[in-house]
Amino acid sequence: MISRRSFGLLKSAPNFRRLAVARFTSVFGSAFGPIALSFGVLQMPGGSPAALSLVLACQAIPQLLFVLLGGVLGDRVRSRFRLITVTESAAAALWAVQAALFYYNGPVVWMAVCAAAGGVTRALFSPALEGVVVDLVPQEDRQEANALLKVSTNTARLAGMALAGATVSVVGPAIALALDAVSFAVCSGIFASLGRAVPPRPVRYRGTVLADLRQGWDEFRRHEWLWVTTSQLTLVIAVVNCVNGVLGPMLATQYLGGAWAWSAVMVAQVVGQIGGAGWAARLRPARPMLLATVCTAAAALPALLLAAGAPLLLVVAGALVSGVAWDVTMVMWRTCLQREVPAEAISRVSSIDLLGCLALAPLALAVAGPLAAVFGPAVIAAGGAGLVVLAVGCALLSLDIRTLAGARRAGSGESDGEIATAA
Repeated sequence: MISRRSFGLLKSAPNFRRLAVARFTSVFGSAFGPIALSFGVLQMPGGSPAALSLVLACQAIPQLLFVLLGGVLGDRVRSRFRLITVTESAAAALWAVQAALFYYNGPVVWMAVCAAAGGVTRALFSPALEGVVVDLVPQEDRQEANALLKVSTNTARLAGMALAGATVSVVGPAIALALDAVSFAVCSGIFASLGRAVPPRPVRYRGTVLADLRQGWDEFRRHEWLWVTTSQLTLVIAVVNCVNGVLGPMLATQYLGGAWAWSAVMVAQVVGQIGGAGWAARLRPARPMLLATVCTAAAALPALLLAAGAPLLLVVAGALVSGVAWDVTMVMWRTCLQREVPAEAISRVSSIDLLGCLALAPLALAVAGPLAAVFGPAVIAAGGAGLVVLAVGCALLSLDIRTLAGARRAGSGESDGEIATAA
Protein backbone atom coordinates (compact mmCIF):
# COMPACT_ATOMS: atom_id res chain seq x y z
CA MET A 1 0.00 0.00 0.00
CA ILE A 2 3.02 2.30 0.15
CA SER A 3 3.04 4.81 -2.71
CA ARG A 4 5.75 5.14 -5.37
CA ARG A 5 6.66 8.53 -3.93
CA SER A 6 7.36 6.92 -0.56
CA PHE A 7 9.66 4.32 -2.08
CA GLY A 8 11.28 7.14 -4.05
CA LEU A 9 12.08 8.85 -0.75
CA LEU A 10 13.90 5.73 0.42
CA LYS A 11 15.93 5.65 -2.79
CA SER A 12 16.74 9.34 -3.01
CA ALA A 13 17.46 10.10 0.65
CA PRO A 14 20.20 7.82 2.06
CA ASN A 15 20.15 9.55 5.45
CA PHE A 16 16.42 8.93 5.81
CA ARG A 17 17.00 5.33 4.73
CA ARG A 18 19.50 4.96 7.57
CA LEU A 19 16.99 6.46 9.98
CA ALA A 20 14.37 3.91 8.87
CA VAL A 21 16.86 1.05 9.37
CA ALA A 22 17.79 2.37 12.82
CA ARG A 23 14.16 2.58 13.91
CA PHE A 24 13.41 -0.91 12.56
CA THR A 25 16.38 -2.36 14.42
CA SER A 26 15.59 -0.61 17.70
CA VAL A 27 11.88 -1.49 17.71
CA PHE A 28 12.56 -5.09 16.67
CA GLY A 29 14.90 -5.54 19.61
CA SER A 30 12.60 -3.66 21.98
CA ALA A 31 9.83 -6.17 21.25
CA PHE A 32 11.93 -8.74 23.12
CA GLY A 33 12.22 -6.60 26.25
CA PRO A 34 8.69 -6.65 27.75
CA ILE A 35 8.19 -10.39 27.22
CA ALA A 36 11.66 -11.28 28.51
CA LEU A 37 11.28 -8.95 31.48
CA SER A 38 7.83 -10.22 32.44
CA PHE A 39 8.52 -13.93 32.15
CA GLY A 40 12.05 -13.55 33.52
CA VAL A 41 10.90 -11.86 36.75
CA LEU A 42 8.06 -14.35 37.24
CA GLN A 43 10.30 -17.38 36.64
CA MET A 44 13.27 -16.37 38.77
CA PRO A 45 13.61 -17.65 42.37
CA GLY A 46 11.43 -15.46 44.56
CA GLY A 47 9.77 -13.88 41.53
CA SER A 48 6.15 -12.79 41.93
CA PRO A 49 3.52 -10.53 40.36
CA ALA A 50 4.38 -7.93 43.02
CA ALA A 51 8.05 -8.01 41.97
CA LEU A 52 7.04 -7.64 38.31
CA SER A 53 4.80 -4.67 39.15
CA LEU A 54 7.71 -3.05 40.99
CA VAL A 55 10.05 -3.42 38.00
CA LEU A 56 7.46 -2.19 35.49
CA ALA A 57 6.50 0.78 37.68
CA CYS A 58 10.16 1.74 38.07
CA GLN A 59 10.43 1.74 34.28
CA ALA A 60 7.26 3.78 33.62
CA ILE A 61 7.41 6.48 36.29
CA PRO A 62 10.82 8.02 35.38
CA GLN A 63 9.68 8.26 31.77
CA LEU A 64 6.85 10.54 32.85
CA LEU A 65 9.02 12.49 35.30
CA PHE A 66 11.85 13.25 32.87
CA VAL A 67 10.03 13.61 29.54
CA LEU A 68 9.78 17.41 29.83
CA LEU A 69 13.52 17.64 30.45
CA GLY A 70 13.95 15.48 27.35
CA GLY A 71 11.95 18.01 25.37
CA VAL A 72 14.16 20.89 26.55
CA LEU A 73 17.35 18.98 25.72
CA GLY A 74 15.98 17.97 22.32
CA ASP A 75 15.53 21.64 21.38
CA ARG A 76 18.75 22.87 23.02
CA VAL A 77 21.31 20.45 21.58
CA ARG A 78 22.97 21.29 18.28
CA SER A 79 22.47 17.72 17.05
CA ARG A 80 19.48 15.64 18.05
CA PHE A 81 21.19 12.69 16.36
CA ARG A 82 24.06 12.84 18.83
CA LEU A 83 21.69 13.09 21.78
CA ILE A 84 19.91 9.95 20.57
CA THR A 85 23.29 8.26 20.12
CA VAL A 86 23.96 8.84 23.82
CA THR A 87 20.52 7.63 24.96
CA GLU A 88 20.65 4.50 22.79
CA SER A 89 24.19 3.69 23.99
CA ALA A 90 23.01 4.03 27.59
CA ALA A 91 19.99 1.83 26.86
CA ALA A 92 22.26 -0.82 25.32
CA ALA A 93 24.44 -0.84 28.44
CA LEU A 94 21.45 -1.03 30.77
CA TRP A 95 19.80 -3.92 28.94
CA ALA A 96 23.15 -5.75 28.91
CA VAL A 97 23.31 -5.35 32.69
CA GLN A 98 19.72 -6.56 32.95
CA ALA A 99 20.64 -9.63 30.89
CA ALA A 100 23.53 -10.38 33.27
CA LEU A 101 21.26 -9.94 36.31
CA PHE A 102 18.76 -12.44 34.89
CA TYR A 103 21.51 -14.87 33.94
CA TYR A 104 22.91 -14.86 37.49
CA ASN A 105 19.50 -14.52 39.22
CA GLY A 106 20.44 -11.09 40.52
CA PRO A 107 18.30 -9.30 43.10
CA VAL A 108 15.04 -7.72 41.96
CA VAL A 109 16.02 -4.38 43.47
CA TRP A 110 18.89 -4.00 40.98
CA MET A 111 16.59 -4.98 38.14
CA ALA A 112 14.25 -2.20 39.29
CA VAL A 113 17.16 0.27 39.37
CA CYS A 114 18.15 -0.66 35.80
CA ALA A 115 14.52 -0.40 34.71
CA ALA A 116 14.28 3.08 36.23
CA ALA A 117 17.44 4.21 34.44
CA GLY A 118 16.03 2.75 31.23
CA GLY A 119 12.88 4.82 31.73
CA VAL A 120 15.04 7.95 31.90
CA THR A 121 16.74 7.08 28.59
CA ARG A 122 13.31 6.69 26.94
CA ALA A 123 12.22 10.06 28.35
CA LEU A 124 15.24 11.77 26.78
CA PHE A 125 14.99 9.80 23.54
CA SER A 126 11.33 10.25 22.53
CA PRO A 127 11.10 14.08 22.24
CA ALA A 128 14.42 14.26 20.39
CA LEU A 129 13.20 11.60 17.94
CA GLU A 130 10.18 13.77 17.08
CA GLY A 131 12.53 16.50 15.85
CA VAL A 132 14.77 14.19 13.85
CA VAL A 133 12.34 13.96 10.91
CA VAL A 134 12.10 17.76 10.84
CA ASP A 135 15.91 18.03 10.75
CA LEU A 136 16.24 15.39 8.05
CA VAL A 137 13.24 15.58 5.69
CA PRO A 138 11.85 18.54 3.70
CA GLN A 139 8.32 19.56 4.68
CA GLU A 140 6.73 18.37 1.44
CA ASP A 141 8.02 14.81 2.05
CA ARG A 142 7.22 14.47 5.76
CA GLN A 143 3.87 12.72 5.43
CA GLU A 144 5.48 9.98 3.34
CA ALA A 145 8.42 9.85 5.75
CA ASN A 146 6.14 9.50 8.79
CA ALA A 147 4.12 6.79 7.06
CA LEU A 148 7.24 4.85 6.07
CA LEU A 149 8.62 5.04 9.61
CA LYS A 150 5.31 3.75 11.00
CA VAL A 151 5.29 0.87 8.50
CA SER A 152 8.90 0.08 9.41
CA THR A 153 8.39 0.17 13.17
CA ASN A 154 5.09 -1.74 13.10
CA THR A 155 6.63 -4.44 10.91
CA ALA A 156 9.56 -4.64 13.32
CA ARG A 157 7.20 -4.88 16.29
CA LEU A 158 5.22 -7.66 14.62
CA ALA A 159 8.38 -9.63 13.80
CA GLY A 160 9.77 -9.04 17.28
CA MET A 161 6.55 -10.18 18.95
CA ALA A 162 6.56 -13.33 16.84
CA LEU A 163 10.13 -14.23 17.78
CA ALA A 164 10.31 -12.97 21.36
CA GLY A 165 8.14 -15.67 22.92
CA ALA A 166 10.02 -18.44 21.14
CA THR A 167 13.38 -16.94 22.09
CA VAL A 168 12.46 -16.65 25.78
CA SER A 169 11.08 -20.21 25.77
CA VAL A 170 14.08 -21.79 24.03
CA VAL A 171 17.14 -19.89 25.30
CA GLY A 172 15.74 -17.95 28.26
CA PRO A 173 15.08 -14.31 29.15
CA ALA A 174 18.75 -13.40 29.66
CA ILE A 175 19.64 -14.12 26.02
CA ALA A 176 16.51 -12.30 24.82
CA LEU A 177 17.49 -9.21 26.82
CA ALA A 178 21.03 -9.45 25.47
CA LEU A 179 19.61 -9.37 21.93
CA ASP A 180 17.64 -6.27 22.92
CA ALA A 181 20.89 -4.67 24.10
CA VAL A 182 22.55 -5.49 20.76
CA SER A 183 19.69 -3.83 18.86
CA PHE A 184 20.14 -0.62 20.87
CA ALA A 185 23.88 -0.68 20.21
CA VAL A 186 23.34 -1.06 16.45
CA CYS A 187 20.80 1.78 16.51
CA SER A 188 23.28 3.95 18.41
CA GLY A 189 25.94 3.34 15.75
CA ILE A 190 23.57 4.35 12.94
CA PHE A 191 22.55 7.56 14.74
CA ALA A 192 26.22 8.34 15.35
CA SER A 193 26.82 8.15 11.59
CA LEU A 194 23.81 10.41 10.98
CA GLY A 195 25.21 12.87 13.51
CA ARG A 196 28.37 13.12 11.41
CA ALA A 197 26.44 13.41 8.13
CA VAL A 198 23.83 16.04 9.11
CA PRO A 199 25.12 19.57 9.88
CA PRO A 200 24.48 20.80 13.44
CA ARG A 201 21.59 23.19 14.01
CA PRO A 202 22.24 26.82 14.99
CA VAL A 203 21.06 26.79 18.61
CA ARG A 204 21.25 29.71 21.04
CA TYR A 205 20.91 29.29 24.79
CA ARG A 206 18.74 32.21 25.84
CA GLY A 207 17.30 31.21 29.18
CA THR A 208 16.91 28.64 31.92
CA VAL A 209 15.32 25.23 31.61
CA LEU A 210 12.15 26.60 33.21
CA ALA A 211 12.07 29.48 30.72
CA ASP A 212 12.43 27.00 27.88
CA LEU A 213 9.57 24.94 29.30
CA ARG A 214 7.35 28.02 29.56
CA GLN A 215 8.06 28.85 25.92
CA GLY A 216 7.22 25.26 24.94
CA TRP A 217 3.99 25.44 26.94
CA ASP A 218 3.04 28.73 25.27
CA GLU A 219 3.64 27.16 21.87
CA PHE A 220 1.60 24.08 22.83
CA ARG A 221 -1.33 26.21 24.04
CA ARG A 222 -1.23 28.32 20.88
CA HIS A 223 -2.49 25.40 18.77
CA GLU A 224 -6.03 24.51 19.79
CA TRP A 225 -6.09 21.43 17.57
CA LEU A 226 -2.97 20.13 19.37
CA TRP A 227 -4.08 20.50 22.99
CA VAL A 228 -7.56 19.24 22.14
CA THR A 229 -6.06 16.13 20.49
CA THR A 230 -3.76 15.57 23.46
CA SER A 231 -6.70 15.83 25.88
CA GLN A 232 -8.67 13.36 23.78
CA LEU A 233 -5.77 10.89 23.57
CA THR A 234 -5.25 11.03 27.33
CA LEU A 235 -8.54 9.15 27.71
CA VAL A 236 -8.26 7.04 24.56
CA ILE A 237 -4.76 5.73 25.31
CA ALA A 238 -5.73 4.93 28.90
CA VAL A 239 -8.67 2.85 27.63
CA VAL A 240 -6.63 1.12 24.93
CA ASN A 241 -3.90 0.19 27.44
CA CYS A 242 -6.50 -1.22 29.84
CA VAL A 243 -8.14 -3.29 27.11
CA ASN A 244 -4.85 -4.58 25.70
CA GLY A 245 -3.17 -5.20 29.05
CA VAL A 246 -5.95 -6.24 31.45
CA LEU A 247 -9.53 -6.49 30.16
CA GLY A 248 -8.77 -8.21 26.86
CA PRO A 249 -6.73 -11.02 28.40
CA MET A 250 -9.41 -11.52 31.10
CA LEU A 251 -12.22 -11.77 28.55
CA ALA A 252 -10.10 -13.93 26.25
CA THR A 253 -9.61 -16.34 29.15
CA GLN A 254 -13.34 -16.29 29.93
CA TYR A 255 -14.76 -17.00 26.49
CA LEU A 256 -12.37 -16.64 23.53
CA GLY A 257 -10.04 -19.56 24.24
CA GLY A 258 -7.15 -18.14 26.19
CA ALA A 259 -3.74 -16.66 25.43
CA TRP A 260 -3.51 -17.92 21.85
CA ALA A 261 -6.76 -16.17 20.97
CA TRP A 262 -5.66 -12.87 22.50
CA SER A 263 -2.32 -13.18 20.70
CA ALA A 264 -4.25 -13.43 17.41
CA VAL A 265 -6.16 -10.24 18.30
CA MET A 266 -2.93 -8.35 19.09
CA VAL A 267 -1.24 -9.53 15.91
CA ALA A 268 -4.28 -8.42 13.87
CA GLN A 269 -4.05 -4.99 15.46
CA VAL A 270 -0.38 -4.61 14.49
CA VAL A 271 -1.06 -5.88 10.95
CA GLY A 272 -3.79 -3.25 10.70
CA GLN A 273 -1.35 -0.57 11.84
CA ILE A 274 1.08 -1.56 9.09
CA GLY A 275 -1.67 -1.28 6.49
CA GLY A 276 -2.97 1.97 7.99
CA ALA A 277 0.44 3.61 7.85
CA GLY A 278 0.88 2.56 4.24
CA TRP A 279 -2.55 3.90 3.33
CA ALA A 280 -1.89 7.16 5.17
CA ALA A 281 1.06 7.87 2.88
CA ARG A 282 -1.41 8.18 -0.02
CA LEU A 283 -4.07 10.27 1.70
CA ARG A 284 -4.32 14.01 1.00
CA PRO A 285 -7.32 15.12 3.08
CA ALA A 286 -8.45 18.72 3.01
CA ARG A 287 -8.91 18.56 6.81
CA PRO A 288 -6.28 16.15 8.17
CA MET A 289 -7.08 16.58 11.88
CA LEU A 290 -10.77 16.08 11.23
CA LEU A 291 -9.94 12.77 9.56
CA ALA A 292 -7.50 11.87 12.35
CA THR A 293 -10.07 12.59 15.07
CA VAL A 294 -12.84 10.60 13.40
CA CYS A 295 -10.45 7.66 12.92
CA THR A 296 -9.62 7.72 16.64
CA ALA A 297 -13.19 6.56 17.38
CA ALA A 298 -12.26 3.13 15.95
CA ALA A 299 -10.18 2.55 19.10
CA ALA A 300 -13.50 1.78 20.83
CA LEU A 301 -14.26 -1.12 18.48
CA PRO A 302 -12.29 -3.96 20.16
CA ALA A 303 -13.58 -3.01 23.62
CA LEU A 304 -17.16 -2.84 22.33
CA LEU A 305 -16.94 -6.22 20.62
CA LEU A 306 -15.38 -7.86 23.67
CA ALA A 307 -18.05 -6.37 25.93
CA ALA A 308 -20.75 -7.75 23.62
CA GLY A 309 -19.24 -11.25 23.70
CA ALA A 310 -18.51 -11.24 19.96
CA PRO A 311 -16.89 -14.35 18.46
CA LEU A 312 -13.12 -14.43 17.99
CA LEU A 313 -13.23 -13.84 14.23
CA LEU A 314 -15.22 -10.64 14.73
CA VAL A 315 -12.94 -9.41 17.51
CA VAL A 316 -9.90 -10.04 15.28
CA ALA A 317 -11.58 -8.10 12.46
CA GLY A 318 -12.35 -5.24 14.87
CA ALA A 319 -8.73 -5.15 16.03
CA LEU A 320 -7.59 -5.05 12.39
CA VAL A 321 -9.88 -2.10 11.61
CA SER A 322 -8.84 -0.24 14.77
CA GLY A 323 -5.17 -0.76 13.86
CA VAL A 324 -5.68 0.71 10.39
CA ALA A 325 -7.55 3.73 11.78
CA TRP A 326 -5.01 4.28 14.59
CA ASP A 327 -2.04 4.68 12.29
CA VAL A 328 -3.96 6.94 9.92
CA THR A 329 -4.55 9.10 13.00
CA MET A 330 -0.89 8.98 14.04
CA VAL A 331 0.51 9.84 10.60
CA MET A 332 -1.91 12.76 10.12
CA TRP A 333 -1.28 14.10 13.63
CA ARG A 334 2.50 13.81 13.38
CA THR A 335 2.61 15.48 9.97
CA CYS A 336 0.49 18.40 11.23
CA LEU A 337 2.71 18.71 14.30
CA GLN A 338 5.86 18.90 12.19
CA ARG A 339 4.26 21.45 9.85
CA GLU A 340 2.56 23.75 12.36
CA VAL A 341 5.11 23.82 15.21
CA PRO A 342 8.46 25.61 14.66
CA ALA A 343 11.46 23.26 14.43
CA GLU A 344 13.19 24.98 17.35
CA ALA A 345 10.27 24.13 19.69
CA ILE A 346 9.11 20.76 18.41
CA SER A 347 10.89 18.59 21.00
CA ARG A 348 9.45 20.60 23.90
CA VAL A 349 5.96 20.60 22.42
CA SER A 350 6.07 16.86 21.70
CA SER A 351 7.31 16.17 25.25
CA ILE A 352 4.32 18.07 26.68
CA ASP A 353 2.01 16.14 24.35
CA LEU A 354 3.61 12.82 25.37
CA LEU A 355 3.27 13.61 29.06
CA GLY A 356 -0.39 14.51 28.54
CA CYS A 357 -1.16 11.42 26.46
CA LEU A 358 0.36 9.04 29.03
CA ALA A 359 -0.72 10.86 32.19
CA LEU A 360 -3.71 8.61 32.97
CA ALA A 361 -2.31 5.33 31.64
CA PRO A 362 -0.59 4.09 34.86
CA LEU A 363 -3.60 4.98 37.03
CA ALA A 364 -6.01 3.37 34.57
CA LEU A 365 -4.00 0.15 34.54
CA ALA A 366 -3.93 0.16 38.34
CA VAL A 367 -7.73 0.45 38.72
CA ALA A 368 -8.87 -1.62 35.72
CA GLY A 369 -8.20 -4.97 37.42
CA PRO A 370 -9.97 -4.19 40.71
CA LEU A 371 -12.95 -2.63 38.88
CA ALA A 372 -13.20 -5.64 36.59
CA ALA A 373 -13.14 -7.95 39.62
CA VAL A 374 -16.12 -6.10 41.13
CA PHE A 375 -18.25 -5.29 38.06
CA GLY A 376 -16.92 -7.78 35.50
CA PRO A 377 -14.48 -7.09 32.65
CA ALA A 378 -17.28 -6.81 30.04
CA VAL A 379 -18.92 -3.93 31.91
CA ILE A 380 -15.62 -2.06 32.30
CA ALA A 381 -14.77 -2.68 28.61
CA ALA A 382 -18.15 -1.26 27.57
CA GLY A 383 -17.56 1.76 29.79
CA GLY A 384 -14.13 2.24 28.23
CA ALA A 385 -15.62 2.15 24.73
CA GLY A 386 -18.12 4.79 25.81
CA LEU A 387 -15.29 7.01 27.11
CA VAL A 388 -13.50 6.77 23.76
CA VAL A 389 -16.62 7.83 21.85
CA LEU A 390 -17.25 10.65 24.34
CA ALA A 391 -13.66 11.91 24.01
CA VAL A 392 -13.88 11.90 20.21
CA GLY A 393 -17.24 13.68 20.28
CA CYS A 394 -15.86 16.43 22.54
CA ALA A 395 -12.80 16.84 20.30
CA LEU A 396 -15.01 17.29 17.25
CA LEU A 397 -16.58 20.33 18.91
CA SER A 398 -13.31 22.17 18.30
CA LEU A 399 -13.47 24.45 15.26
CA ASP A 400 -9.70 24.17 14.87
CA ILE A 401 -9.92 20.37 14.64
CA ARG A 402 -12.63 20.61 11.99
CA THR A 403 -10.98 23.32 9.87
CA LEU A 404 -7.18 22.90 10.07
CA ALA A 405 -6.22 22.71 6.40
CA GLY A 406 -3.93 20.19 4.78
CA ALA A 407 -0.58 21.12 3.24
CA ARG A 408 -0.27 22.39 -0.29
CA ARG A 409 1.31 20.19 -2.91
CA ALA A 410 4.83 21.14 -3.77
CA GLY A 411 4.97 22.97 -7.09
CA SER A 412 1.24 23.65 -7.36
CA GLY A 413 -1.23 26.23 -6.18
CA GLU A 414 -3.79 23.63 -5.08
CA SER A 415 -4.50 22.48 -1.57
CA ASP A 416 -4.10 18.79 -0.83
CA GLY A 417 -7.84 18.61 -0.56
CA GLU A 418 -8.42 15.41 -2.48
CA ILE A 419 -7.67 11.90 -1.37
CA ALA A 420 -5.10 10.52 -3.75
CA THR A 421 -6.10 7.40 -5.62
CA ALA A 422 -3.98 4.29 -5.37
CA ALA A 423 -0.94 4.36 -7.59
